[in-house]
Amino acid sequence: MSFSPKIKYNYTPKRLAVKLNAKGQQFVLKGHPWVFSNSIKKINNDAETGDLAIIFSKNKNRVIGLGLYDANSPIRIKMLHSGIEKEEINTEFFQKKIEAAFEIRHPLLKTNTNSYRLIFGENDGFPGLIADVYAKVLVVKLYSEIWLPYLESIIPSLQETSNAETIVLRLSRNLEHSKKHPFKNGDVIYGTLDNEVVEFVEHGVNFSANVIKGHKTGYFLDHRANRKQVGEWSSGKTVLDVFSYAGGFSVHALANGAKEVTSLDISKQALEIAVANGRLNKYSGTHKTIAGDAFEELKNLIKNKITFDVVVIDPPSFAKQASEIDLAKKKYAQLAAFGEQLTSKNGLLVLCSCSSRVAAQSFFDINTQVLSSKRRAYKLKLKTQHDIDHPVGFPEGAYLKSGYYQFEA
Repeated sequence: MSFSPKIKYNYTPKRLAVKLNAKGQQFVLKGHPWVFSNSIKKINNDAETGDLAIIFSKNKNRVIGLGLYDANSPIRIKMLHSGIEKEEINTEFFQKKIEAAFEIRHPLLKTNTNSYRLIFGENDGFPGLIADVYAKVLVVKLYSEIWLPYLESIIPSLQETSNAETIVLRLSRNLEHSKKHPFKNGDVIYGTLDNEVVEFVEHGVNFSANVIKGHKTGYFLDHRANRKQVGEWSSGKTVLDVFSYAGGFSVHALANGAKEVTSLDISKQALEIAVANGRLNKYSGTHKTIAGDAFEELKNLIKNKITFDVVVIDPPSFAKQASEIDLAKKKYAQLAAFGEQLTSKNGLLVLCSCSSRVAAQSFFDINTQVLSSKRRAYKLKLKTQHDIDHPVGFPEGAYLKSGYYQFEA
């Protein structure tokens, strides 16, 4: 197979001998994928990003793990392998991991779906690397320079496993500004791309993603199962989709016979995409849009005494660092209160969180506390977390949670 010459990267990784303190060693032995800088007791002086870190046990001097060194991150070593079993980090090693990841996703591909996350970072043994498939286009997003020396080993296996005809390379903001590689965000590194907007299918519903300019890799695949569920429960209903982005919940609702759907997002461009995605499907309902700050627009809807049969509130992450957790919890409580007021008699309220720093139990407790204070009978109809193409391999890898609250009055 042939790749663009731009995939070439002229750095041969060194092998680093590493010893950790007791706490760091314990984390490695438990299979945690992160080693922080303050856990490292001994390492080569000339360590560079992308070098292979060989971690030795504190006392017996045997290898207990292998990882990639990252000079630019407090997570100084991103683990590839933990345990005393011998492993060589080579093309075959990565190929086995990719094939194992694909096997987990296989049941999803037996449905009418051709979009999925093939590699979910640390959870699939590829810390700082995401690979999403949209029909015949594979989008690889890098979040760390550690992967630059290994792309030639990984990309062919990703292509072969996914059977992609085109591969697009996306870069995180810090990598876009890095001078250590020749890549541009959105480079087509395999095949050709006639249109940056790629159409794909999700449980029989048609969507599109801009794989060059779209957020992340172009779309959010993680809520797929929730979108399908909301769609099935929206037939003949009025639906409000808050923080709608490209209209995932809205489009599933329309495609499943919703009477009227309102997509609310701060981005007019995102709402245009949501409307366009809706038009990729046959529907008879009405699709309305509201552009504005969600908190303010929800207050306006409440003031005007407008309610909906189904309300979905799926905000962006409110807590990207520990200092934001308390404020995030207050925002979730506020949204739960707004949602209750906007949900009509016997209606369904769906509350979601993608803040990994707010634990699932904490999120559900907030919702219970707020909704129970309203003296309105309801039951928790369903609790969901990650779809199968977003497996959770370690505690910090879990971020997505949704609660379906059915009002009985």
